[in-house]
Amino acid sequence: MRASLETLWQAALSTLNPNPTDSCPLYLNYATVAALPCRVSRHNSPSAAHFITRLVRTCLPPGAHRCIVMVCEQPEVFASACALARAFPLFTHRSGASRRLEKKTVTVEFFLVGQDNGPVEVSTLQCLANATDGVRLAARIVDTPCNEMNTDTFLEEINKVGKELGIIPTIIRDEELKTRGFGGIYGVGKAALHPPALAVLSHTPDGATQTIAWVGKGIVYDTGGLSIKGKTTMPGMKRDCGGAAAVLGAFRAAIKQGFRDNLHAVFCLAENSVGPNATRPDDIHLLYSGKTVEINNTDAEGRLVLADGVSYACKDLGADIILDMATLTGAQGIATGKYHAAVLTNSAEWEAACVKAGRKCGDLVHPLVYCPELHFSEFTSAVADMKNSVADRDNSPSSCAGLFIASHIGFDWPGVWVHLDIAAPVHAGERATGFGVALLLALFGRASEDPLLNLVSPLGCEVDVEEGDVGRDSKRRRLV
Repeated sequence: MRASLETLWQAALSTLNPNPTDSCPLYLNYATVAALPCRVSRHNSPSAAHFITRLVRTCLPPGAHRCIVMVCEQPEVFASACALARAFPLFTHRSGASRRLEKKTVTVEFFLVGQDNGPVEVSTLQCLANATDGVRLAARIVDTPCNEMNTDTFLEEINKVGKELGIIPTIIRDEELKTRGFGGIYGVGKAALHPPALAVLSHTPDGATQTIAWVGKGIVYDTGGLSIKGKTTMPGMKRDCGGAAAVLGAFRAAIKQGFRDNLHAVFCLAENSVGPNATRPDDIHLLYSGKTVEINNTDAEGRLVLADGVSYACKDLGADIILDMATLTGAQGIATGKYHAAVLTNSAEWEAACVKAGRKCGDLVHPLVYCPELHFSEFTSAVADMKNSVADRDNSPSSCAGLFIASHIGFDWPGVWVHLDIAAPVHAGERATGFGVALLLALFGRASEDPLLNLVSPLGCEVDVEEGDVGRDSKRRRLV
């Protein structure tokens, strides 16, 4: 019997010819073996994370209790686990799901090959559990429609994470935003039934040597405001809180795994709605930076809330590193595509680190042009410090949108500023991906006490592997 099983297994393997993937059903479709690409390009992750998610969604047999065995090398475990998590979204309102009596379970096993192919450590499994929980948390928030996931509900999610971590959030809401000078957040959200808010979760351990702020755009729904979107472009705008959702999921996982530096998660929450109190084109708002902005497009609202967020991180939190994450521009999907987020930063070192972290964790990243001396003139206003939308939409609009945010901490600010536009990769089809959680955990892995996050950090290896070696390593066949 054992010999016949081995013969069947070898026969299945011999049929696989991944181009880029392939699969073979076994035992009347009770099992499937699938092969990942034999090689990937330099702008892809060696883990082939996107193909893992796709294969599991299409090939996993039905049933209440299922098992996935992932065959990979140790450096690809983190990206592979996060890719598997994306295949199992939490949010659904299908009536059949509520009537299901038996709870579905999926067991994931890792079989390591190549170097460091011993058993997976318990600490590694705990890290993977927290990271994948973060990915699924972010995806659930993004998938949830605004009639449920409004600013009140998002604050409940923040409070829930804060309670779990023993952190009391700082919350500034509604008229207090206006009183304290947060004209960007207040101006965007003042027309909505549920008022806008700035919320902060702060982790300040003893012995911290630097202060990091993650600032997330949390537009729970974007109608476009009075510059209203059309009937084909408005559906899906529940996803405009993807940056804030990713920051929340990543913050929870990072603190659970031990984070050595000061870390602040800043959430800029608002619903860009239409009503008697809505911001009008031609209105001028005073933002938290002290700069005035003439509104020429109410549908360019994300940069307004983030401008307040990064200003707060700089002025009140004393951040050395400020990273903002947002579903900011539709043009991002044109500039860097559906799979790669766009990075804009004042640091060449951090630009390279974002790209490298993306390849290690599966949340891919590609740079935008950073050239404020050529692009920022797009926001010139005759009556205010700047407008909020560009004069020429054909002049690198995704770069310009990011530069608007940077201008509110100053282009000469000595700290590190990183902007990540995740508008396209925040979803795949009609489902959220939880994009950004794995990227933040990997990018800041060196500040973690966790060995796995140190391994996937772009600074995790003292000696970089040569590109040729990466190519050779990625040609090994891996199986799901």
